[in-house]
Amino acid sequence: MLFAVLARKAYARNLQYRGAHLLHNVVSAAFGFIYISIWTGLGGDTSLGDYGQKGIVSYIAFNQAILWITLFTTNGLGLEQSVRSGHIAVDLMRPVHLFYQAMSREWGQVAYQILYKFLPIYILYFFIFSLKLPNQASVYGWTAIALVLAAYISICTNYLIGVAALWTTESKWFYWVNYALSMLLSGFFIPLEWLPGWLRTLSFWSPYPYLLYYPTRIYMQLEQGTVVLGAFLWCVGFTCVCLAVTHRVRTKLEVQGG
Repeated sequence: MLFAVLARKAYARNLQYRGAHLLHNVVSAAFGFIYISIWTGLGGDTSLGDYGQKGIVSYIAFNQAILWITLFTTNGLGLEQSVRSGHIAVDLMRPVHLFYQAMSREWGQVAYQILYKFLPIYILYFFIFSLKLPNQASVYGWTAIALVLAAYISICTNYLIGVAALWTTESKWFYWVNYALSMLLSGFFIPLEWLPGWLRTLSFWSPYPYLLYYPTRIYMQLEQGTVVLGAFLWCVGFTCVCLAVTHRVRTKLEVQGG
């Protein structure tokens, strides 16, 4: 019940900024058009591997749309600001686990971004670029599972970034390092199989491909849905780390301000 209340309140809060978020959608769609134009130009001279010119357009379009679900998570889940304001002390005093609180609020944000960012952007691309939809119902199911797991991995990562503020008071730089790595190693800029060998190996040993690369390839029917098992294992690992770190947080609290 608490999960639903926190998620619903986060969703309702975002509804107040729909006008501003519409501008975000326009800018995000514009960036997608730029990336598609670049790869379309490159496709005139190369085969673009298994994707082909039409396939790479679908790859970029879906990648750009799901960014709002899997990558554009709240910086540190707002915990850094909570530390600076001193509100973190109140959060820790509540009879609800800190990770559960932060995660529940963020799922409300994710639900909002699915309806007001992911869907509008992808529908726009669908009509402009005449994208093909999967013809098997199971593909939609596996894609949905992959996106949920990807969102959870991103939530856990940002929770750890936010909690780090209890030791550093400034964890924003962790967010930008994670953002840079995710852009490169998640397959956003370039499909991972085209990366240099050492970088490709590093990427596949990280959780980042499960944020964009694998969900997109599942949707394009280039990958079996069972690949989400890897994402599930990462989710289990991240959950254990988040719980352990939160336990440690309760024994060390330095409030800045408040």
